Amino acid sequence: MKISIGPIQYFWKRDWVFAFYESLQDSPADTIYLGETVCSKRRELDLGDWLDIAGSLRKAGKEVILSSLSLIESESELSSLQRITSNADYAVEANDMAAIQLLSGRKKFVIGPHINIYNQHSLRLLSLVGASRWVVPMEIGQHILGDILQQRPQEMQVEVFAFGRLPLAFSARCFSARAHNRGKDECGFICGEHTDGILLNTQDNQPFLQINGIQIQSAATCNLIGHYEELVSRGIDILRLSPQFEGMPEIIRILRQVADGLLDIPTAMQQLLPFQTHGSCDGYWNGVPGMHQSSAATG
Repeated sequence: MKISIGPIQYFWKRDWVFAFYESLQDSPADTIYLGETVCSKRRELDLGDWLDIAGSLRKAGKEVILSSLSLIESESELSSLQRITSNADYAVEANDMAAIQLLSGRKKFVIGPHINIYNQHSLRLLSLVGASRWVVPMEIGQHILGDILQQRPQEMQVEVFAFGRLPLAFSARCFSARAHNRGKDECGFICGEHTDGILLNTQDNQPFLQINGIQIQSAATCNLIGHYEELVSRGIDILRLSPQFEGMPEIIRILRQVADGLLDIPTAMQQLLPFQTHGSCDGYWNGVPGMHQSSAATG
């Protein structure tokens, strides 16, 4: 089983981003996804910076994939997308159908988790135009996934979001700006002051969601490591870990040891507890509401 590190979903300072990816050079992660997927206003790094980071990671032996925006709203965003998809050196994770249109028939690409693929027919269609890897949408459970994988296209790799706050929705509005009584155009990049987003509680003061710019995430951390044997038996090729500000080196180490058979799952689940600030969830995998957690999610 390979391990991937998904794109950073938060707006971190430039120096923090470079330091984060430098720390991954010697990590046991196999694949690194790079790029801004949430908000095009976040311009701490430009494409040249991402390509510099990509070059360093490739020299360290990592597979590098450039990720595209999940919501295209303007001509400038489309122009930026065209520059990403036309790069000659790295594969692209398409998170919007515009990216798929630009990539179709030109180069191999990854179907990102925000593309609505829910059956084998859609998956086969995209494989015919160049898709070589599918990152499964978070809401697809193991039983539906099992049916799809029985007829998956030959050589199609399958990647599952296995650890991190679930990216649930995107909006043209900015939730972080609204939480601070600001308009989207006058946001002042307030999301950059919250390294892992802003917690939104229920009226009963229970953690519910995480606000991250125009994105809404789960407050609980999706953790499918308790289902590792099921993931293997389903034929999953890659486990995706989503970056968070604290603990990533340790999280990667734990997952790598599980995949290599060096750490039993109950022990791994206990070791992961400190990195799940608002609890864990695995509901979608079990075909129930995503925020639910089974005994496998708690260890």
